[in-house]
Amino acid sequence: MQRTSSQNQVKISSFKPRVGRPAPKTFLIPALFACLAVLIPLAYLILRALEANPKDLLEIVFRVRNLELLLNTVALGLGVVLVSSVIALPLAWLTARTNIAAKGVLTLIGVLPLAVPGYVGAYAMLAATGQNGVLEKLLHVNIPRPEGYFGALGVLALFSFPYLFLNLWNALRGLDPSLEESGRSLGLSQWRVFWRVILPQLRPAWLSGALLIALHVLGDFGVVSLTRFDTFSSAIYVQYNAAYDRVYAAWLGLMLLTITVGTLTLESRFLRNIRLSRVGSGVARHQSMSLLRNWTLPAFGFVLAIAIATLIIPLGTIVYWLLGSAVPDWQALFFAVQNSAFAAAPTALVATFFAVPLAILGTRYASPFTHLLERSAYLGYATPPLALALAFVFFSLRVIPDLYQTLTMLVIALSIHFFAEAIGPIRASLLQANPKLEEAARGLGFTSLQAFAKVTLVLIRRGLLTSLALVFLSCLKELPITFLLSPIGFDTLSKQIFAFTSESMFAQAAPYALTIVIASSLMVGLVLRQEQASNVRRKTQ
Repeated sequence: MQRTSSQNQVKISSFKPRVGRPAPKTFLIPALFACLAVLIPLAYLILRALEANPKDLLEIVFRVRNLELLLNTVALGLGVVLVSSVIALPLAWLTARTNIAAKGVLTLIGVLPLAVPGYVGAYAMLAATGQNGVLEKLLHVNIPRPEGYFGALGVLALFSFPYLFLNLWNALRGLDPSLEESGRSLGLSQWRVFWRVILPQLRPAWLSGALLIALHVLGDFGVVSLTRFDTFSSAIYVQYNAAYDRVYAAWLGLMLLTITVGTLTLESRFLRNIRLSRVGSGVARHQSMSLLRNWTLPAFGFVLAIAIATLIIPLGTIVYWLLGSAVPDWQALFFAVQNSAFAAAPTALVATFFAVPLAILGTRYASPFTHLLERSAYLGYATPPLALALAFVFFSLRVIPDLYQTLTMLVIALSIHFFAEAIGPIRASLLQANPKLEEAARGLGFTSLQAFAKVTLVLIRRGLLTSLALVFLSCLKELPITFLLSPIGFDTLSKQIFAFTSESMFAQAAPYALTIVIASSLMVGLVLRQEQASNVRRKTQ
């Protein structure tokens, strides 16, 4: 039975799409449309920036303020990645490679902070600390409120480290222990084996997680605004919404986009020519668990501190303000939920609809051109949200004024931003689906579209549902694009949380915060369910 499943695995993994195979127009046209939708607004952002008077251009670009924003943004990104690594690596090691008890619970502690959006975490920390905060009222402990660089750094690290934890956790469980055994046989201590053998193998996983965190920090608007720390994102909003300097806002958006492209380039360079797979024959051994012994209590203390900071204090604070406040405005909450759903549901459908042809072209009709199309869709996700929103403002005002500040424009912008999230699960499902079934359907006389509808669509239905759920829940949590592009009076959960927290109205923000945390928890459940399903598949192979 084991031999049969191994042979099947080789057959599946040996499939390669036919390079140069002509792509059907049925998939090519919507894919081209999606890519143009990503590129055109960014082109208009550049055109708006170039409208600056040549005499004023040097003053706009080389302002001392820009250098300050650059240093703040880069320092915050590097700091959050560093602190997240300090939290995520030990926690991943404890749950993946030690004999610590209750690993399932500890893994949940490493993943559940994903259910708390950064601006909700900032709200909870601000409401819990300072004068008249929850900690002072209950424990008579007055902890300064998180403000400035270190405030933004702490909040972003606490609620971003799960991206890195998940990557390192999966990588640690997949390492081949024979390399560690070879190191120990050469006389290396356990500590030196960790530094010289294990850590280098974690480099790709760390880079992937660090990239996600860096992109998240570069595009963050809610946390830096609430903690009053100036970065490019907060400056873009101020220049556009308060100072009404649209040209300077466009240049700030381009500067932020340049930092993002530089980050992506660095990550790509670091990953170049890395090869960590086994090259010899033999069967990979089971990993041995490290014994904690005297480190058991400190390990549990470390995990407990993470749980208190990321789960107990935020959720406890939300519940405290909710129970201690007057009766919530249920009608306003209902309309916020309704508006959030009205934006998220069509976005999930649109993003998934256009993600399907992009994923099919990349997996079934591979060529340099289709690869470029698929990669270009990720540009919308890599573009900082406020820069993308600003691009849509300029595009709509110049080309389609009637589209400005409408729900349609909001859905289009959100769809472009979340294309990448929709492509991933569909692409994974297509790689698992046997392409010979599609070829058989075409051999029976079906067109590419008919073969897709009758065969492929059935095979990738789980990936489609996952994409819909991921995009829907990401839209519920999204703040910057919604803040800049939503119609006047279109209040969503994220906008209400930010508005009330900005005015220190913590009790009024509590019901909105609790609602969005519950909704976000669905995404965490989806991640864990997918991981559990992949574990089952690995065990049966």
